[in-house]
This record gives sequence, structure tokens and C-alpha cells, in this order.
Amino acid sequence: MAAKDDRRASIKLSTVDDLFSTDESRADAQREKVMEIPLVEISEFPGHPFKVKADEAMLEMADSVKQYGILVPGLVRQKPDGSYEMVAGHRRKKASELAGAETMPCIVRELDDDQATIIMVDSNLQRENISASEKAFAYKMKLDAIKRQGARNDLTSAQVAQKSAGKTSRQIIAEQAGEGPHQISRYIRLTELTPTILEMVDEKQIAFNPAVELSYLSEKEQQDLYETMQSEDCTPSLAQAQRMKKLSQDGRLNMDVIFSILTEEKPNQKEKLHIQRERIDRFFPREFTEKQKEDLIVQLLEGWYRKRQREHER
Repeated sequence: MAAKDDRRASIKLSTVDDLFSTDESRADAQREKVMEIPLVEISEFPGHPFKVKADEAMLEMADSVKQYGILVPGLVRQKPDGSYEMVAGHRRKKASELAGAETMPCIVRELDDDQATIIMVDSNLQRENISASEKAFAYKMKLDAIKRQGARNDLTSAQVAQKSAGKTSRQIIAEQAGEGPHQISRYIRLTELTPTILEMVDEKQIAFNPAVELSYLSEKEQQDLYETMQSEDCTPSLAQAQRMKKLSQDGRLNMDVIFSILTEEKPNQKEKLHIQRERIDRFFPREFTEKQKEDLIVQLLEGWYRKRQREHER
């Protein structure tokens, strides 16, 4: 009798929906669909390394959203509390907010942390203008995710399958990004820079190669370097950065040494013209960039020079 009851318990009865559903309808239920999700229910991806700025391009995108809506849905994953986490589409979400929209079309997909990280990074690396810091932290996040996948037993992702074929995580990222593995490592080194120096790299005040060398300095040494660069209005060349790295490794780098290196005369160094910012900033609109200010100053000087030439010719 007990055996009979066990057999009955093991029999799985079909529901009414299963009996009357077709293969097509069951497949459709499994298919991803686009949903209109309230923007307030979508949070940013944790540690999202890409800056979402309300710049001119963003304002243009917001105008487009007002006219045509979001043409390409975002990608989200559902959180345990029922809200959603943005995986791809942070700029579209920001543009929707600026356009006054309350919802955004999104695809909801089941993703683990590593799968979501890789998709988030890859979708943003396709943008045209990416700063050095964005690349640095994006490559680091993707590298960590691929390494974790490689340590798992389930070979369900393309990244893990490739790694099992003998490729390192850096080689995988390099092939997908169109860069060399060594260059990927150099970008990731930038994540060791302090925020103030990394911002100077993004603003192209410090070149990429010297920045990589400076990333080997301790946090205290980088703080001393930043203060010296600000007070002396100068930045290190590649050779100077390499010397500071070596002195740091030898335990002989301090504020005085940094000052002596930065203030030494560089080969082919030309004397610079320095104008205090507060003397000229009041003449420009607030939204003017440094390049726009420089162009306008040169334009005015050219006009003044031509006027002087005409006066001498009379």
C-alpha cells in the first residue's frame, strides 16, 4: 500500500493551462519581452564606472526622447525586493528623466552578478568618447568577473569556455576590446591613482604613459605630488615619472625630492606665460571651456595685431 502511495505522489499532474496551451504559447511565455518600467523603480548598477553627464549630447538625447521616445529598450535585472537594476541603458534612463518621462521600455533578464557586469561593461565600451578612468575601472570590473567565472564549475558562458581553451582573462578582454593584453594591464593600473590625479589624466593634463608610472606611488606620495603640481603649475614628463617610481620603490621619495624633480628644467622647455585665472574669468560666460577661452583670447589678439599693423602702414 505504501509503495502504491509513493507511485501516486511521484506522478506529476498537468495543470489546466498546460493541457490547453500550445508549444508556441509556452515558448512565448519563456521569450523576453519589453516592459514599461517606472524610472523610480530602476536603480543604477553597483559601482557603475561610466559617467552619465548632463552635457550637450545628453540634452540632445533628451530632446529626442521627448519627440520619439526611447527607440532601443534598456536592459535590467530584477532585484529580490521586486525593483530593478539597470544593466545597460544608464544614459537612456537619464535622458528619459530630463525629458520628463515617468517610465522607460526595458528588457528584463535573469543575470547573475558576473554576467551582468560583463554586459554592462561591453555595452558602454561601444561609446565613442570614453575617458581613461572609465576604461580603467570598466576593464578591472570585467577582469574580476571573468576570473570569478573561470573559477566556477559551470562552463555556461562564452568567456569561461574561451578561458578553458587556454586564454588568460586579459587576453579575452584584449581581443574583445581591440587592444593588447599589456595595454589592458596598463589601463587597470590607473585605478591605483588617487581621484585628484586620475581626474588630471581624464582632463589630459597628465599624459597616459606618465600616469601609469605614477600609479606605483603610495597614496601619501601621490598627495604630495598633487600638491606640488598645483603649487608649481607643472606636471611630470615620462622620464620624471619613471624616476619618481624608482625612488618610491627604494623608499627615497618625499615632498622635497618631488619638488626638485618637478621644478628642474626639462629638455627643450619653453618659458610659459601664466595669467591668474581670477583676472580673466569674469570676462567669459560661465559655460566656456578652457579651449574656448584660449581660442577667444587668440582671436582678440589677432584682431589687435592687425589693427596695429594698419596703423603703422598709414
